[in-house]
Amino acid sequence: MPLAEKLLDDLNIAMKARDELKVSTLRLARSAVKNAEIDKGRSLTDEEITEAITCESKRRREAIEEYQKAGRQELADKERMELAILSEYLPEQMDEAEIEKIVKEVAEETGAVSMKDKGRMMSAIMPRVRGRADGKIVNQIVDRILQG
Repeated sequence: MPLAEKLLDDLNIAMKARDELKVSTLRLARSAVKNAEIDKGRSLTDEEITEAITCESKRRREAIEEYQKAGRQELADKERMELAILSEYLPEQMDEAEIEKIVKEVAEETGAVSMKDKGRMMSAIMPRVRGRADGKIVNQIVDRILQG
């Protein structure tokens, strides 16, 4: 089943179940997809829909950090629950060991040895991990490998 249909079906199920959190989260996800469709002027592929949902997930992670810094645990918890709902529509996330393996492979392929090579490495790594790894984590691992 295409991802767009799955989002709509799950939204309808959540509405019937009166699951307000899931309904609002899925509506926001569908809205992000719709906005991306308007920007591109066509229907999105499943990969592009995944990118839109990934952006929404990233916003949730950033909001969680900000709410925790501000001492607003109840809002951080709500964002965590929304993030869990969105995660159901994303591919399984890679763990740090898998990311590190890819980073080391790219370092060998590109001959990267210093922080000057970071941009070249990141541009080679990100297409391989897109949708399956957070760019922030990839960035940290690249820094650690290039520095150490």
